[in-house]
Amino acid sequence: MRTDLQRARIAVAAVFAVHGAVAGSMATRIPWLQDHLELSPAALGFALFCPALAAFVAMPMAARLTHRYGGRLTTRILLALWCAGLALPSLAPGFAGLCAVFLLYGAAAGMCDVTMNAQGVIVERRLNRSIMSGLHGMWSVGCLVGAGVGTVAAQLGIDARLHHGAMALALLALGAAAGRMLPDTWPEAGEKAPPRFTVPSRAILAIGAVGFCATFAEGASQNWAAVYVKDVTGGGAGVAAACYALFSLAMAVTRLSGDPIVRRLGPVPAARFGGLLATAGAVLVATARTPFLAVAGFVLLGVGVAVIAPLAFAAGGNATPEPGQGVAGIATFTYLSSLLAPAATGWIAHATSLPATFGLIAAVTLTGALLAGALRSRPAPREAPVAEIACR
Repeated sequence: MRTDLQRARIAVAAVFAVHGAVAGSMATRIPWLQDHLELSPAALGFALFCPALAAFVAMPMAARLTHRYGGRLTTRILLALWCAGLALPSLAPGFAGLCAVFLLYGAAAGMCDVTMNAQGVIVERRLNRSIMSGLHGMWSVGCLVGAGVGTVAAQLGIDARLHHGAMALALLALGAAAGRMLPDTWPEAGEKAPPRFTVPSRAILAIGAVGFCATFAEGASQNWAAVYVKDVTGGGAGVAAACYALFSLAMAVTRLSGDPIVRRLGPVPAARFGGLLATAGAVLVATARTPFLAVAGFVLLGVGVAVIAPLAFAAGGNATPEPGQGVAGIATFTYLSSLLAPAATGWIAHATSLPATFGLIAAVTLTGALLAGALRSRPAPREAPVAEIACR
């Protein structure tokens, strides 16, 4: 049984990595899509809003699909759709087609995000130790690998249709192999299907607020770190790009190494300490007027927020009888935050300044640290049964 659990853990980690690799592969070829379809910045911005919007709308339905088809099959199908979807945007004939494809692409991404996090919660329960930070770290690793391959492809001038088609096939194969070892979860006989849409419970609202704060700071930093270094501190283009890379690397390394810290400290102290560290990083960013201090601040911010979202997903999955239902609630908060953060940062910076905006982000991360008690471990209302955890 222990061997089966370890295999299941490896399988879930591989699924996270594949999911991240799709995201990284797409992100690097957005300029190709803009040039190929001759899109204005406004048109491209609208198209890029479609995946997040579709994911936000579709995620609440993931728990119902899991209830009907089982956790393993649902995750495998959604991951396959997400991987196959990588090849579609570059084949779109125009702006309208790109938006339609991105809606399908985003829906598959969001629902797969919910089901794979639910799988992670189930394996974590059976191992009786924290693994969610490492799983999210594997997503970051996959994203970095996908982005690295995409950067090389773009540098070599490889057509995105060829690049994304080849990556889609490779990731489909990897995802299919990993999916065979996922835990096969089914509802108890007679258990009612979760509603398609439901009002989150008070516990999910509290946990979601913590995840919202961390994801807001993460999204603002990812989208504005390079701009901050260039416009506020006068750093060159290389230093600005390095700031984003170091921020992403700091998050990935912290997530991969975060589970032992969570086990030693517990989820609440770990999230609280991370929130305070992120606050210190945001304050350093807000006061920095040299590239070195700004980069150091963003690295601190990345280290601080890294484990908070994984802890929120784990707490949400354990707050409801069906893990997918709680995870869907938390994912809704985090996706809403990721939708709002880049635009809100720009709006506030336009009205005030970028340093003042990151001063407000420091208040956001501090609020998350103060609310971290919502992540306190609690017994699940009823653990989702597992028919088997084995290779097939």
